[in-house]
Amino acid sequence: MQTLSWYYRRLKAMSADEIVWRMHSSLRDRVDRCLVGRRRRARALPVILNGNGCASGPGFRVCRRKVGEKDWLGIDDASYESLLRRATQIAENSLSFFDLKDAHLGDPIVWNRDHKRGQDTPLAVSSTVDYRDVAEAGDCKFVWEPNRHHQLVVLARAYRLSGETRFAQAVAGQLRSWLDQNPYGLGMNWRSGLELGIRLINWVWALDLIRESNMIDEALRTRLLDSVARHVWEIDRKYSRGSSVNNHLIGEAAGVFTATSYFRNLKHAARWRARSWGILNQEITNQTFADGGTREQAIGYHLFVVQFFVAAGIVARATGTDFPGSYWSRLEKMFEFLAVLSAGGDCLPAFGDGDDGYVLDLGDHPRRVQEWLAVGAALFGRSDFKAAAGRCSEPVAWLLGESGLDRFETLPDDHKKPCRSTALAETGYYLLQHGAGDAPDRISAVFDCGPLGMGTLAAHGHADALSFTLRAFGRDVLVDPGTYDYFSYPQWREYLRSTRAHNTVVIDGADQSEMLGLFLWGRRARARCLAWEPSETGGRVTGEHDGYRRLDDPVTHRRTLALDGGARLLTVRDEIEAQGRHNVQICLHVAERCEVRPAGENRFAVDVGPGVVTIEMDRQLAVETYRGSEDPIFGWVSRGYHQKEAGTTLVGRCTADGSMSLQCRIEIGDSKGRME
Repeated sequence: MQTLSWYYRRLKAMSADEIVWRMHSSLRDRVDRCLVGRRRRARALPVILNGNGCASGPGFRVCRRKVGEKDWLGIDDASYESLLRRATQIAENSLSFFDLKDAHLGDPIVWNRDHKRGQDTPLAVSSTVDYRDVAEAGDCKFVWEPNRHHQLVVLARAYRLSGETRFAQAVAGQLRSWLDQNPYGLGMNWRSGLELGIRLINWVWALDLIRESNMIDEALRTRLLDSVARHVWEIDRKYSRGSSVNNHLIGEAAGVFTATSYFRNLKHAARWRARSWGILNQEITNQTFADGGTREQAIGYHLFVVQFFVAAGIVARATGTDFPGSYWSRLEKMFEFLAVLSAGGDCLPAFGDGDDGYVLDLGDHPRRVQEWLAVGAALFGRSDFKAAAGRCSEPVAWLLGESGLDRFETLPDDHKKPCRSTALAETGYYLLQHGAGDAPDRISAVFDCGPLGMGTLAAHGHADALSFTLRAFGRDVLVDPGTYDYFSYPQWREYLRSTRAHNTVVIDGADQSEMLGLFLWGRRARARCLAWEPSETGGRVTGEHDGYRRLDDPVTHRRTLALDGGARLLTVRDEIEAQGRHNVQICLHVAERCEVRPAGENRFAVDVGPGVVTIEMDRQLAVETYRGSEDPIFGWVSRGYHQKEAGTTLVGRCTADGSMSLQCRIEIGDSKGRME
């Protein structure tokens, strides 16, 4: 339950127009509660019939290959067998998501349940369900994830390639049980427009892939069309607005656009489609910077919305309603952003929030950035994207067909291109890099000098100004520890958003920006880049922020990163400008798979696997190490929602009387160096 102070702070983040809109929405929700029973009644088929008295076929096809053909896909035997095993488990109602592995969700699946907690969610009017209240509704993420229906596309892919009707039958069975348990307007599964949008996209893909199976009989088809129309109507009248505009609005519009382009004879489909097209065309520039980065300052959500924009763009081209060149050029820049950030290793830096969101499950790893860079390579004809991807991926085939596969294969290889230092200045990320793109001893440091987040809420930002990550030998060395949780564990949510959970400086135990709620910030740090001097061997970048100017004795933190790739040395210099006495804390979070050992006074040897990195913290600091500590929370890395592993955190502490400078030296050994 939200407190009165939360509502007051939330209200302060809204414009006058938004306050009026939210008052209107509140009145609308009250009317909905009175009318929801009437609206659930069966209605006439919500389609426009053609001259022959029949509804026409789908507006586009997601795959035109015959059922049972798989050679065109280029999928190897191991991947094919893996897909069939996974689809078989799904057909038996066993799903894996977040930290649940092969969890049996019931027979039929119980759709209104948090299956991790074993807690049913109320089947009340959806607007009355407080999805943030775990005690009332369970963790909404665990309720919503299986209801996004990603698994239906996995089943449909398995049917399409194998021709085995049991997989198509399982799609129909899960759809039927979902409709039985989720009457319009009741429960968590009608609560969020984003969830409805993702579900619509997956319904379209699954239904089209199993179209030839005849498993969707007339009765089920009628119920589905009715539910699709209700999904679209519900989203269209409740699009996110004002301070709530973020990736949710993109997902809502993509769902409406995909559904109304496929079920184009739905009543009002043309109007709904036009409005969603306009939103997508507008938000691709509204929510990104010119360098392609996300204004949410959350890398996980960047990949999420890229998938929405790709899916919507492909639908637009397939239906003759293509987006303008500005849409595609910005989408290409978004792919460039991903390619630049992925140059140093297999994993993207985890700046900002991430909740494992994705749109369609079309391969082995729906959130693996390399799979999507392969899509970008084929879509835009970019050999640098191909080099970053490493190899072709199954999503290329499903999204772009055989022509996409051919285009990817004919692109020249570009693996030897060096990792150059690069400024993503609008987003505020600066990369100091050295070494060839595929070299085992390449070095990549990413410096965060950007804003906290997007809009008045900055909902998915973290207090991480002047933090940095380091990758060497293609592996993570110093990391952003991730997100882990939104609703179930407030202490973990607070910690992983805090300044001390990032590789930066903490003054007097305070966060750079003021947390007001789970997705709400008050006074926030403003970071800026003071100097950017790239070179052939790395270069230098300097930034500062004013987050601690709010202290009684104002403090400015200024940081310089300098990489000398030839000497394999990264130097981090922190300058603290103040008049009075302050407690200073520097945190360095080491990746969970690295082994850390003392190597002298304030020196630590980090075994990365292919090589060794030695960290020497300033002698003015008293350094402690934490690994998997819960009091205080330190020494954890989260790679996924509700997933965490023990890592090592180095914490150096000292007291500053006025201004002071601290320096950390990070020596990156060669790829043959090993710990004794």
